[in-house]
Amino acid sequence: MTPTEKPVRVLLADDHAVLRAGLRALLNSEPDIMVIGEAGNGREALEQIALHSPDIVVLDLMMPEVKGIDIIEEIVRDHPQTRVLVLTMYAESEYVRRVALAGGAGYVLKSSADTELIKAIREIANGNSYLTSEATRVLLDDYRERSSTPREPARDDLQILSEREREVLVMTALGYSSKEAGDMLFISPKSVDTYRQRLMEKLHLESRAELVQFALKHGLLESK
Repeated sequence: MTPTEKPVRVLLADDHAVLRAGLRALLNSEPDIMVIGEAGNGREALEQIALHSPDIVVLDLMMPEVKGIDIIEEIVRDHPQTRVLVLTMYAESEYVRRVALAGGAGYVLKSSADTELIKAIREIANGNSYLTSEATRVLLDDYRERSSTPREPARDDLQILSEREREVLVMTALGYSSKEAGDMLFISPKSVDTYRQRLMEKLHLESRAELVQFALKHGLLESK
């Protein structure tokens, strides 16, 4: 970080004071990151966000008073300049999907915070998203398991899509960029764009909003 660059301003929101203290020490040891506040419950987190306008909120999903998903939705609606990085013990695909749909920018497991949290903060501060490798794996495994089961008649229009097109459909509906989706699927961003264009033509969709509506209608973003 050069003298003219400002550090990333981070708010810690977790109901465990000992964990917050450890995270504060970890993050404040980095010259480009500064912890500017803490919150021990959901309501306090929203108050601190309104007061300090942090660049990033490191948020536990299971917060007292106001739950994590509700906090994310309120931040996205009322404080769009603040991005949310979820730090949780839960790797289940249901939580990953809900965070992505609510507008969260990142998802890191507490078990890997010492190795991934700083990297995630920097990625998000640069305008990217960050999904821990374990969360990516369970998300794709869950989707592939569900997509391999017999489809109901209402889903017949999905039959015209290839398996890769369905995967790109899900990644796009969850808000991931072409680069992020490509990294998860081990293909190039250009290939992601091609698959997306192809599936949208097949389904007669004209926008990302229509694509999200299609994915929701056909249960592609639902938990098992």
